[in-house]
Amino acid sequence: MITGAGGQLGRELQRRAPTAVEVHALARHELELTDLAAVERAVGELRPELIVNAAAYTAVDLAEEERERAFAVNAEAVRGLAAAAVAAASRLIHVSTDFVFAGDRSRAYGVEDEAEPLSVYGLSKRRGEVLALEGTRGEALVIRSSWLYSRYGRNFVKTMLRLMRERGSVDVVTDQVGSPTWASSLAGAIWRAAERPELRGVLHYADAGVASWYDFAVAIHEEAALLGLVPGEVVVRPVGSEDFPTAATRPAFSVLDCRASRRALDLDPVHWRSALRAMLTELSEPHDVGDAG
Repeated sequence: MITGAGGQLGRELQRRAPTAVEVHALARHELELTDLAAVERAVGELRPELIVNAAAYTAVDLAEEERERAFAVNAEAVRGLAAAAVAAASRLIHVSTDFVFAGDRSRAYGVEDEAEPLSVYGLSKRRGEVLALEGTRGEALVIRSSWLYSRYGRNFVKTMLRLMRERGSVDVVTDQVGSPTWASSLAGAIWRAAERPELRGVLHYADAGVASWYDFAVAIHEEAALLGLVPGEVVVRPVGSEDFPTAATRPAFSVLDCRASRRALDLDPVHWRSALRAMLTELSEPHDVGDAG
């Protein structure tokens, strides 16, 4: 059972599902996670072996105003999902974020490092992690990832493609550093974790390498221009975060240490630029061009 099936990760989870797995993919209009009775009923009827919670409130800045809504989706709904999972003897994999960290250091964050969220979004996601583990008596698996993008939905890559088609230049912050991660890569890691029921607690998974948002935007332009998705003459200008004030404070450095997770999942690291090239190549194919906006 996949929750949040209409989102970019939910869609990649469906696309990468093993052929032997029967998938029940539920988008928000099919299952509202804040309706705890509906969640209990859905899980009780399906009795899935595995629940992957890919649903989340991800409007980082709006969450500063909509604190109650962010916590309802990212925390309280997880409490209900965990309870339903235990009642149905279902395993729970819950997806979380690098925003649970303060970002005030210069080395990658391990799973043992203290979570110190800076924003309402980060606080709500951290609370969801705690409730997932507490509600399943530590049996749930929480997978943190970072800077997700895909050909589906709204994300940084698709925003950059649109702006680069519309403008001659884009300004992008250079003082926030993380690891861009293709949602397809994360989906593959989640399915690998599904095959390992002994895994529990917290894992980190992101594509390999690090980048600032500026570095990421430069790579997007270079790769997309080669594929004819954007004009070749677009200028990408580095700016500081002070030039783009936002309601929510973002971690300046949120690289996740994924070495232990890759060993546990038996996955070779894929550099984020290789993953980006693969995703953009998909977008350049005729049947996918309409999804690039």
